Amino acid sequence: MPGREDMPSTLRRSGRKAQDTWVKTHDSAVREYGEGARAHRTAFGALKHTHEKVGDHWEPKEKGRKGPSDPQSARPRNTGGRSSHGVDESASKEHLYQVAQRLHIAGRSSMKKAELVRAIDKANRSSTRHSRET
Repeated sequence: MPGREDMPSTLRRSGRKAQDTWVKTHDSAVREYGEGARAHRTAFGALKHTHEKVGDHWEPKEKGRKGPSDPQSARPRNTGGRSSHGVDESASKEHLYQVAQRLHIAGRSSMKKAELVRAIDKANRSSTRHSRET
């Protein structure tokens, strides 16, 4: 399967369900669009409906929280919207605070929801970068 071979490192560190979701969607997208960035974007778009990025891996969203993570995931391709790179913007502030706590984000208690989303995204990218280097 091309999806298992092309799987990003963040997914290799994730659970089986996240991996299977990504591979199934990726392989279907490769058949439809061909190998490349579009297949990867499609697979990540599907993954963002059921999982959120926490640190250097993907975790299932809270029970009952399925759906697009950010405006870009909610829209058809090339219609705009911003991406939060796997941070679930639609989650409650309390959930985002708990994720920030797990990631040891300083100043989280005084942050607004949008600030928590940006801080988690930044921490996720840093954690992924560190994991790739080691």
